[in-house]
Amino acid sequence: MKKIDEEALAEAYNRALALEKAGDVEAAVAAYQEVLAIDPEDHGGAAVRIAALGRGEAPPKAPDAYVETLFDQHAESFEDILVEQLGYAVPVLVRQRLQELNLGPFKRMLDLGCGTGLTGGTLRDMVDDITGVDISENMVEIAHEKDLYETLYVAEVEDFLEDNDDEPFDLITATDVLPYLGALEPLFFGAAENMVPGGIFIFSSETLPASDGRSYIVGPHQRFLHSEAYIRTRLAETGFDLVEITEINVRMQDGQPSPGHLVIARRRG
Repeated sequence: MKKIDEEALAEAYNRALALEKAGDVEAAVAAYQEVLAIDPEDHGGAAVRIAALGRGEAPPKAPDAYVETLFDQHAESFEDILVEQLGYAVPVLVRQRLQELNLGPFKRMLDLGCGTGLTGGTLRDMVDDITGVDISENMVEIAHEKDLYETLYVAEVEDFLEDNDDEPFDLITATDVLPYLGALEPLFFGAAENMVPGGIFIFSSETLPASDGRSYIVGPHQRFLHSEAYIRTRLAETGFDLVEITEINVRMQDGQPSPGHLVIARRRG
């Protein structure tokens, strides 16, 4: 690996951000492409920013280096920003829906994108054994300190699902994971392969209106939006039956709600 020229990278990235803010899209895209040339692993997320500007195809997922860097940097303040400032309450909604549908208790839960343990903590009394997975080592360290999980891994979720050979799970959660993934086949196939027949898969997404016509895009805040039709189709194709899909507000963004879905599916058996 060649050494990154940090000074040139910072100059190109800051120039790209300034051009984007000024509304000069073409020049901003060119500057982000310079960023990618300097840092091909894309720690700053230039690829998703280019897609968010409407240039080129949406990538199949956010770059691993970008997601890892983003959450490593924000680990200490993550819960304050997400819960207190952005009004994020998806884990509580997950618990409410599981209880109202009389789903659980569960033996083994896999918490994909576990972060600092918000979902694991909310469901702790409903599950015997919880495994958490997150790409950010700093996030996993905070989750570990809370003593909520029997097992924790630092890994990208799709890679973990592909490589895991532990006992299958009867509950898999993925709260705030889909906004960093475009194509959902690897996640859904991986979840199916790691579940018992009849197991429950529950996740949140941010909604791409049906009028758009595409399966997924990168939205204006560099987060992936998925169409409901795409989610339904991919679940059916990967071995799941839909239990319910509920419209929710995922979080506040610039004072406005981010419309999304809470999806509950059952592994076919």
